Amino acid sequence: MNPWIRALALLIAVFVAAPMFIVIPMSFSSAASLTFPPPGYTLANYVNFFSDPNWTQPLTNSLVIGLGTVCVTMLFSVPASFALVRHIFAGRALFNLLIMLPMIVPTIVMALGYYIYFGQLRLVQSYLGVILAHSCIAMPMSTLILTAALKGFDRSVERAAMNLGASPFTTFRLITFPILRPAFTVAGLFAFIASFDEAVISLFISGRDKATLPRQMFNAVRQEADPTISAASSFLFLLVLAGICVWLAPQLIRRRTRAADQSQGNGATQPAAAAS
Repeated sequence: MNPWIRALALLIAVFVAAPMFIVIPMSFSSAASLTFPPPGYTLANYVNFFSDPNWTQPLTNSLVIGLGTVCVTMLFSVPASFALVRHIFAGRALFNLLIMLPMIVPTIVMALGYYIYFGQLRLVQSYLGVILAHSCIAMPMSTLILTAALKGFDRSVERAAMNLGASPFTTFRLITFPILRPAFTVAGLFAFIASFDEAVISLFISGRDKATLPRQMFNAVRQEADPTISAASSFLFLLVLAGICVWLAPQLIRRRTRAADQSQGNGATQPAAAAS
């Protein structure tokens, strides 16, 4: 790799991660407000984050809403992706535009629309209302990921399965889904992240009882500068870091195992070649 490209990548990584070098020490601060550098160190902020219902309930709500958003998003984005890639029908371009519309419309405009429309349907301050709203903003990215994967999919394996008597559902279950499992996983992950990270729409329609963690963090900064927000931010950062490590660990293990097998194989062939 070009040294300049490597240096630029390192600079970008440092720029992105720099705030955490302030937030993480502040999460252990003994000050009564957000103060840097910390006057002392304590675990009180983490104890409060995991014990105070004002924080544990929004965290639980975010997890429930995030998982619900994944289910609803995949339920609609999967058939939409197959329709866009594999079928030609009237209004196809308009259908694609409608799916991508949440990426164009400002979030505050969508939040106001959801508040008015869901208010008439009595879905404000409900799990279902927040899940439906988050699914709308998560669907464009999930659909883009799935359509990109489907465009590069070799359909000859599906035709071979159907020629052997497999039904369309069996072909999807045994052939299509296993091959496209990484794309499905990434699409679902992006849907969960889009829901878990969303704050503006939640401010409008979640209400007090269904408040999400981003909404609680926003209220903590706006109203009282609660230092627990630094513990919440550090927890989310460590959660993402743990997820990356869990994803990378099997790959590193397989790479090292493959390298060890190759070195052992080379070590075994060298004495044999010397003996011959």
